[in-house]
This record gives sequence, structure tokens and C-alpha cells, in this order.
Amino acid sequence: MEPVMRDSSPEALWREVLGEYLRAERQRQRRILTEVALVAGVSPQYVSEIERGRKEPSSEILAAVAGALGLTLFDVTAGIAASLAAAARVPAVVSAGGSRPESRPSASSGRARLHLVA
Repeated sequence: MEPVMRDSSPEALWREVLGEYLRAERQRQRRILTEVALVAGVSPQYVSEIERGRKEPSSEILAAVAGALGLTLFDVTAGIAASLAAAARVPAVVSAGGSRPESRPSASSGRARLHLVA
């Protein structure tokens, strides 16, 4: 029998996970968007678009925004990788007969919401 997916949520896009991570970190630090943008040397509108997952920043812009938050590119990458790894462990496949569950990654044809824990 064909396996039945418990969770068919598609995989999140990098820019969305990145934006959620940066916003969560900024809010954890209790900083406002305009201050971070000023320190990073970019417009507040651009930082907002990054945080909302609308823009995928260049490595230079990402380094500037991360630096304004006191983070390195390694910190950001490691934080996002941990979030993605945690999300990948959630879905499981169950056989149609309801017997033995099997681990299996979810489909990756779209977007899903990740909720980052600060």
C-alpha cells in the first residue's frame, strides 16, 4: 500500500526562514527596525522586506544586517540550519494500514511557515 503523509506541508523557502530568523533576533533584542537599518546602512523598507521574506539580500547586505544585530554570517546560517533541521524532523509517514511509522521528508514544492523559538 502507498504511504500516507501525516504532514504534507511544503518546505519553507530560504528567504522566508532568513527573514523570520532576523526578525525574531531583532525583537529578542528589543530593537526597532529603523535602528537596525541605520546601523546596517540600508533603508528600513529594505530590512522590512527581508524580514517578511519578500527580498533575498546579497551577501554584503546580509552581513551588514547581521552585523547590526551583533551576529556573524555563521551565527545566522547556524540558526537557520537548526530551525530547518527541527522542522524536517516533524513530518512522518504512516502506512495506509496504520502500522509502522516511517520517517520521511515532506514534499518540497512550495512554502510552509516556520515558527522560530527564541
